Amino acid sequence: MTNKMSRIFGRFANHAFPKFFQVFINRMYVKIFKIDLNDFDSIETYKTLNALFTRKLKKPREFCRNEDTIIAPTDSIITEFGKVKQDRALQIKGMEYSVKELLGEEIDSCYSFINYYLSPKDYHRYHSPCDLRVLEVRYFGGKLLPVNLPSLKKNQSLFVQNERVVIVAEDKNKEKFFFVAVGALNVGKILVHFESRVQTNAIANGRNSFCYDQEILLKKGDEIGMFEMGSTVVVFAKNINLEVSLGQQVLFGETIGKF
Repeated sequence: MTNKMSRIFGRFANHAFPKFFQVFINRMYVKIFKIDLNDFDSIETYKTLNALFTRKLKKPREFCRNEDTIIAPTDSIITEFGKVKQDRALQIKGMEYSVKELLGEEIDSCYSFINYYLSPKDYHRYHSPCDLRVLEVRYFGGKLLPVNLPSLKKNQSLFVQNERVVIVAEDKNKEKFFFVAVGALNVGKILVHFESRVQTNAIANGRNSFCYDQEILLKKGDEIGMFEMGSTVVVFAKNINLEVSLGQQVLFGETIGKF
């Protein structure tokens, strides 16, 4: 049901209404969710609600270029972080899930995880948190349950239940690095710029994997893709020291840890 609702909402969000009415819709959305548009184009320039959701930054964000640092990939709230323990990670305090089920492979306890929640007010594009070499992209079809705090507290293994795209990459130390874009209610699509074959919210419980003969390199800060509506990103990295706090509001480009 949530997948069907998301497709219906997606059609509304992608419809271009007459300009006077579209501006009204845009203004109401900005007012309700208290969106700060200082880093973006003016409200009148967005021809659909989805264009407002997926708005681009007017100018690049500044961030630390040191290869030993990791930056926040999104404008978001950190809802949980910590170490993987015996294949378990937290979606929120007291709610564990299987990392193997989420990623499609088992990882060891040298990995740390960090959860970024993108609310409806946030910038919906996501970026590479460090220099990466892409190895594989895995798509897991599933539900589109909300990923806000009440839903995280209510639904066991929510990230595993929900639709997601897992980017498997290699970091500067030749260790596997996992970037997971998790779908949510009203997310019509999860877009990955370098992989057009990923088609989300299309086939119930679909599953695909894409590997590459040609090298795909992502530099720190490169735009990887975007959500059409808010959602969650989960990152798994090996041998890193996180410098964050629970509930912290971060902006894309802020340093959140070091290798």
